[in-house]
Amino acid sequence: MSTKSAPFDELDRKIVAALIENGRASFAEIGSAIGLSPTAVKRRVDRLRETNVITGFSATVRPAALGWLTEAYVEVYCDGAAPPRRLAEVVRNHPEIAAAMTVTGGADALLHVRATDVEHFEEVLERIRTEPFIRKTISYMVLSHLLPDSPEAGARRPSDDRSAARPDDRAAHQAAGRVGDGARVHPQPLRRAANQR
Repeated sequence: MSTKSAPFDELDRKIVAALIENGRASFAEIGSAIGLSPTAVKRRVDRLRETNVITGFSATVRPAALGWLTEAYVEVYCDGAAPPRRLAEVVRNHPEIAAAMTVTGGADALLHVRATDVEHFEEVLERIRTEPFIRKTISYMVLSHLLPDSPEAGARRPSDDRSAARPDDRAAHQAAGRVGDGARVHPQPLRRAANQR
């Protein structure tokens, strides 16, 4: 795919906004909303995909529906300068890590972790800590989502069925643990420190 820059006008912005709102909207529905024919919308969507403005389409799934009821953000502190490439290799080995990024500040990386319960989260944390270059982690358990319509929301809702079975096999972990890949991560400001080691 081409990565060259291309004009990006107000109609493109409206198309992108419509697809973010509903990725299953038809070209006819989008065109009707913004004043273009379905063919013109398709041409623009094709161009936006070719220029990597639109990088893909995915479903947003409520993690609790898959049995992932515990959510946390984990700051990772490394001995020395751990290269991002090495950190990326490590996080790929833990399917419970829904998102990971290097960050500025005291920590070297921030991980978004989903687990079935606190015990499962503790197991994940212990596995992460076995990496020889990881000096310590600080964890923040998510209590509630202040933006309930965000892609990250849904791990803790009063109406959730908390009796969901824990996915024990690796395939189930990967199917559920990778939900949210590529989504924007917004660590919520109201969190309580749960683990500091």
